[in-house]
Amino acid sequence: MANVSRLKDNPGEAEVRISGQGMDRRVATASRWPRRVAWGAAAGLGLLLVAWIGSVLLGGRSLTVNSQRIIVSDVTTGMFEDFIPLRGRLVPRSTVYLDAIEGGRVEEVLVEDGALVDAGQPIARLSNTNLQLEVLGREAAVTEQLNAMRTIELQLEQNRLAHKRNLVEIDYQVTRLTRAIARQRDMVARNLVPQSTLDELQDELTYFENRRAVTLESQATDARMQEQQLAQLRDANSQLEASLGFARKNLDDLSIRAPVAGKLSGFNIEIGESIAPGGRLGQIDDPNGYKLTVGIDEFYLGRVDLQQSGVAEHNGREYAVVVTKIYPQVNNGQFEVDMAFADEPGGLRRGQTLQVRLTLGDNTDAVLVRNGAFYQDTGGNWVFVVSPDGAQAVRRNVRFGRRNTDFIEVLDGLEPGERVITSPYTSFVGMDRLAINQ
Repeated sequence: MANVSRLKDNPGEAEVRISGQGMDRRVATASRWPRRVAWGAAAGLGLLLVAWIGSVLLGGRSLTVNSQRIIVSDVTTGMFEDFIPLRGRLVPRSTVYLDAIEGGRVEEVLVEDGALVDAGQPIARLSNTNLQLEVLGREAAVTEQLNAMRTIELQLEQNRLAHKRNLVEIDYQVTRLTRAIARQRDMVARNLVPQSTLDELQDELTYFENRRAVTLESQATDARMQEQQLAQLRDANSQLEASLGFARKNLDDLSIRAPVAGKLSGFNIEIGESIAPGGRLGQIDDPNGYKLTVGIDEFYLGRVDLQQSGVAEHNGREYAVVVTKIYPQVNNGQFEVDMAFADEPGGLRRGQTLQVRLTLGDNTDAVLVRNGAFYQDTGGNWVFVVSPDGAQAVRRNVRFGRRNTDFIEVLDGLEPGERVITSPYTSFVGMDRLAINQ
């Protein structure tokens, strides 16, 4: 207190003392605005990070697309026509293929490709030296076997005749001896000849009678064996003649003939060309009847059945067709069916193509979405549904039913009035959300 009063009494002294006191200087207070700005920026970045993480976890993967690169279609209600458009190719209703049974060298071509031929008409002639020599050798072998069989038959017939001659001779001796014994017995009774003469005649008769019995037994045995041998020889003869006929037929097959009447096609052989056994020479088509061969997407394999109806367009008119045959083999994502005309039009040509509309079911009222390339990318399991404001599209699982070239039947997941992206999903098939840039 004494110091303070002293300073008050002497102000000059106080000024000197204050200016000399360096440790007691007043420091100016720093501004707090930069620190607040830093804290605000950090908080904003944190909020952005939280928003980004939330969008990734809750909203899924997203992509921004240009509205000019996508096609948006409305979900509507209407009549669903259950058909599929197809393209069929005309082929002959019946075809007979020409194959070379025996190969050879082409010696002569008698008709041109595309000509109409009659059944049995010669169309080409082949030559095969090896086959000709083989047939000649087989004919010689068959002739030799036939001659051997004829020799055996002759021997059997000679044996049969020898037995008959022996029996004739034995019967003659028995008759002669019987008569001689009768005469000698009277003479022995009158003592004109000795008893020994009669006994010798009796012994000789007994010998011929026994010989006759043996000959008859031998004849019966030989006859039975001969019948069996002759039957076997006749069977062998038939087989040999059939073999010879087959060999000659092979030789005749070198002359190619049309098996049926029709139009010859694919017949492009040239003189001097070598044809392998079983080689395809061409085919004969029925010129008066055609059918349609149609390729159908494998998606419809379970919905196509025999006698299913459709229509084919030809020269501006429609003709009824029915499915007559289904080939279940799938090649390149398609299977084939054959269709026949109920009333075949005129002026058809092989290889010509016709537009076909195959009916799969009855027309019904349904919720529809336009058919598009998105179906191949999603398999019909999900779509991108556009928001009412058109700013974004969200992935949604759906269930589709039947489809034709224009529309797809909606069974579940979409309501009339909603809008769906129906263009290809190739560039954003893995996305969950699309931001549409207008």
